[in-house]
Formats: sequence, structure tokens, C-alpha cells
Amino acid sequence: MFNKSNKNSFKINVAIIGCGRISKKHIKAIISEYKRCELVALCDHNMNRLENTNTYYKEHLIKNNFLYKSLNKYNSYQDLINAHTNNEIFLDLVVLATPSGMHPLQTKIAASSGINVCTEKPMALNVNDAEEMIEVCKKSNVKLFVVKQNRFNSTLQILKKKVDEKKFGNIGIVDVNVFWQRPQSYYDQDEWRGTAKFDGGALLNQASHYVDLLEWIVGPLEGLYATISTISRKIEVEDTAVLQLKWQNGALGSMSVTMITYPKNIEGSITIIGDKGSAKVGGIAVNEFEYSYFENDKNEKNLNDYNYKPDSVYGFGHNLYYQNMLDNLINNKEAICDGDSGLSSIKIIDAAYKSAKEKKFINIT
Repeated sequence: MFNKSNKNSFKINVAIIGCGRISKKHIKAIISEYKRCELVALCDHNMNRLENTNTYYKEHLIKNNFLYKSLNKYNSYQDLINAHTNNEIFLDLVVLATPSGMHPLQTKIAASSGINVCTEKPMALNVNDAEEMIEVCKKSNVKLFVVKQNRFNSTLQILKKKVDEKKFGNIGIVDVNVFWQRPQSYYDQDEWRGTAKFDGGALLNQASHYVDLLEWIVGPLEGLYATISTISRKIEVEDTAVLQLKWQNGALGSMSVTMITYPKNIEGSITIIGDKGSAKVGGIAVNEFEYSYFENDKNEKNLNDYNYKPDSVYGFGHNLYYQNMLDNLINNKEAICDGDSGLSSIKIIDAAYKSAKEKKFINIT
């Protein structure tokens, strides 16, 4: 599967597809893992973005005292794949940082060519496409990864640990808020933004990492009731959504999401209230404990020590995500979020849209 001309020093060859702003997080992560992987190609239909990202990569290599090697650059995804199948370049992994609606077809093309796939969130815009992505990768004997870098946040790691250790006792309420600002100018940057076919709304795009927390931290949902609305943005999809939630363990909760918050990103949070513990992880991107109380935690480390200041709502998890992904590819260690795990949030969001349309509670189990 990999280029093992020198088994003691081989590297995973990576291509980034899509040179928007999230590609920079992937470039930094690839450089952080320079001993185990190497960026060999970039692909974007926009020449300016392609060249700007190439320059960004070169500058960060030099900044880290690494030798710059010229990248293969492609304006067409199919041209990139053809170069691989014609042995002009060798790829172990493609990273899909493209509009979400393009992920299913791009995954199928890569998998059919024997290339592993890492896709940014959300992996797809509906359950059927996500399941087909998982199936084609399994049939082609390649791996599918879904970027859920927030799972590596120090605050969320310890919060999940407290839940797993039953430190909250019986959980009664779980509350998730995503109060962010995405002005109309954000949606107007590209034709695909805010479209149902390629982007999805606030739940699928901006809040999908927070939807992921509902089951990853608390456990499987029984079902939900949802309402969605397009209040202030001229887009095809919702800019605001509210979910009423019920877990299989009996816990109740809600999730409130909006992209029209004035004047900026204010809050990305999860609150868990139980009969033996209560805690809220907030900040703009679940990056700080706002409070934490536990009956049976007297000698534990102060949870404020896990707080950190992110440089953006993306946080710092991409580097750790790459570390885990390469551990899986090279040493077959467990992936923190593969295709099967990434499917969970798509099922929840599908149920939310179904609920909003049919105006009724939707069972997920």
C-alpha cells in the first residue's frame, strides 16, 4: 500500500485536494509529521488559491528549516488521479478539503484507484452517500478517515473521561450551544457556499463537530425533535437550528446553533448536568472549563489546567489527528475517527432534517 523503497524511512505520500482556508491546518499537520509523511501534490481548480497554498507550504517548510521540494500541482482532480494510475506520481493518501457535496464521488474515485482517503467534515451531506463511501473503501481495501480534530481537545478529552468514569452519576441534562458569526460575505466568497448540493447548512457545516460530541461523549441517542430556519442569510439552507434530544440512557438535552450571532463568534460549548457532577466546557470553541463540580473528585487535578486559547474555532487538533491517522496507516493502531465513526453525526443531522420537515420526534435507534 505504501512506498517502501526504504522500509526504515518510508513516508506516506499525501495530496491535498482543495486549497481553501482549512488546507493550511493540514499543511501544518503534515509538516509536524515530516518524518512519517510528505506532501507531494496540491489540487484546486482555482489557480490563485493553488499558487498561494504552494507558497504557504514553501514558507512554512523554510520556517521549520526543512528542504522545499517542488509540489505537483493540478487544476483537475481526475488529472491528479490519472497521474497516480499512470505512475507519474505515487499517492498513499488524498485529503479532501473540498466542498462537502463533492466528497462522495471524490472518495469513490480515489478508493477505486487504491488510495486511502481523509475527508474534512462533514464526510457527506446525507446518510446514503456516507454509507456508500464506507462501502467502496472497504471493497477497495483502503482506509477512510473523517477529520474530527475536536476529539483531541484537552478539555473534551477530560470531559469524556469523566463521563466514562461515571463521575457525573446519572446525567440529567446535556446542553450544546454554537453561537457563531458567518456574515453574508462569507457565503458570497464561493458559489458553492450555502447551497444544499455542495455545502449544507449550519448543522452539517459549522456545527457538525458539535453534533459529533453528542454521542462520542454522552452515548447513543434515542431520538430528537428539531426545528430549523433561515433567518438572516441569503442561502438555500438553514442558518439557525434548535434540537430537542433524548439519549438511550434517559438523559435529556438540547442543541442550539446559529450563524447570525452579533458581532462575532461568541460561544461553542457543551454543558453536562448530573446528580453527582456538573460541568460546562465553553469559550468560542469548547476550549475552557467555565465551571466543574464533582462529588467524588476531591483529589483530581484542577480542570482549569486543561484550558487553552485557540487561534481560531478550528483549534489545534489537526496535528494530533494526523499523528493518530498515521499511527493507524503505518502501525494499524485504532483510528479516533474512521468512516464508521464519522457516520454517527450524519445520521443525527439526517434525523434532524427529517424531524423539521415532518414536524415530529424521530427515533434514531
